Amino acid sequence: MTSNPFNPSSSDALVELRDVRFGYGERVILDGITLSVPRGKVTALMGASGGGKTTVLRLIGGQYRAQAGEVLFDGHEVGALAASDLYAVRRRMGMLFQFGALFTDLTVFDNVAFPLREHTALSEAMIRDIVLMKLQAVGLRGARDLMPSEVSGGMARRVALARAIALDPELVMYDEPFAGLDPISLGTAARLIRQLNDSLGLTSIIVSHDLDETFHIADKVIVLANGKIAAQGTPDEVRNSRDPLVHQFVTAAPEGPVRFHYPGATIEDDFGAEASA
Repeated sequence: MTSNPFNPSSSDALVELRDVRFGYGERVILDGITLSVPRGKVTALMGASGGGKTTVLRLIGGQYRAQAGEVLFDGHEVGALAASDLYAVRRRMGMLFQFGALFTDLTVFDNVAFPLREHTALSEAMIRDIVLMKLQAVGLRGARDLMPSEVSGGMARRVALARAIALDPELVMYDEPFAGLDPISLGTAARLIRQLNDSLGLTSIIVSHDLDETFHIADKVIVLANGKIAAQGTPDEVRNSRDPLVHQFVTAAPEGPVRFHYPGATIEDDFGAEASA
């Protein structure tokens, strides 16, 4: 019997991973990581590409199941939930995909209305009011009748954010919310994430490679590397870490523990002994 996913936990952490392992065949992505995401805060997941950050989001959302360890949302193990309970838990989460992933054949209004029409029995009048309030929150109420092709990349990301908060989730997960944005749009998106987190009482997880903006809005930073947690703490604590790998990451140094070459056969094996002469 699984625990009731509607029963809130008294833990200070909304999300916890305990000794979680996950991989593809022989390729290990997460190697026994333990972390917590505090309620009401903005937590950043950072690290080199391919380090498992998006995998963590998918484990939390139940798209993947941990091969070992536990993934807890509000005290309930996600991997042990029955299908109906997992569906209920997912309604308590919002997800902002990289580049927004808007439905190109729906207007801005209908994109935001989609989860409300799909997951609730609200009247169209109520849906209209909610959609306009969410669009107002991201500064795009006036763009409600536009198509995704008629808005900029930064605006599309804000529409996607309005859609992600349409069902009033407790947790919002952002997968590379700043990718491809110009400096003004990037700063707007970062400020909006922080403002919505605080004004709506959300808990936010951001997967990002943009150090400056992410460190500016995050309460907690977790750096993943080589399947492990390389560092975690406040932005200042992580920025001042003496760990060589973390130092390389936060300073964008080309040389360090993170190697340029992907592991493989030696030069001699591929090209012969004379290649290294």
